[in-house]
Amino acid sequence: MRTLRASWFGFEKHWTWYRRNWRATAVSSFLSPLLFLLALGFGFGSQVQSTALIGGVPYLQYLAPALVVITAVQGATFESTYAIMSSFLWQKTYIGMVATPITPAQVLYGQVLWNGVQLFARSAVFVVVAAVLGAAAGPAVVWSVLFATLAGLAFSCPLIAYSATLDKPDSFNVIFRFVLMPMTLFTGAFFPVSQLPGWLLPLVWLTPAWHGIELARGTTFGTLGLLPALGHVAYLLAMASAGLFFAARSFHRRLAV
Repeated sequence: MRTLRASWFGFEKHWTWYRRNWRATAVSSFLSPLLFLLALGFGFGSQVQSTALIGGVPYLQYLAPALVVITAVQGATFESTYAIMSSFLWQKTYIGMVATPITPAQVLYGQVLWNGVQLFARSAVFVVVAAVLGAAAGPAVVWSVLFATLAGLAFSCPLIAYSATLDKPDSFNVIFRFVLMPMTLFTGAFFPVSQLPGWLLPLVWLTPAWHGIELARGTTFGTLGLLPALGHVAYLLAMASAGLFFAARSFHRRLAV
């Protein structure tokens, strides 16, 4: 079966499930980001003065494009850990899929396609809500949707590759506590990374969240040059491609018979 068609069948499987069970994920997908924006943008943000450090814009508008990226990366983490292990071990949906003419790699591509569409939809809803609440600095904020999706996939693909090698979910606690949480707090979403100690900056630069935030915030406020933008995009694409390569190998080892 052609890869594109087989991957679409995999995507259709996820979509069929979601149409019937979307209420189970509505809070984490759409309501939680909204509460995040209200609490930090209107609550905490009301106490933050607009200074040159944040570009001279209201803190709510400074925060909004970065939160699009952060919520996408958070969503990608959940979809690339327990959901992957469940499909291998508990629900065994991947096992059923490779019993058809669909190959392990095509199963993976369908999963990644589904993750990408989810990230795009969630980010788009977030931007619309932010615009309604007055958090959008201008029409260029729509670029945040694309960059958030790219950053989410850049983190999702390597994480899928890792999840596909596990038989127990214990390691996921380490990822959530020592990778996702620091990446949420210290990659420039809530304050400029220039305020961090110098020795920490190289670690920040390795994270997909930082690159996504730089792209989203830079395009929103028109402060990002062409070469830095190309560099950020290239890094995220390289990270996603490398993750996809290793994920395909892990899926083949696990599912090929």
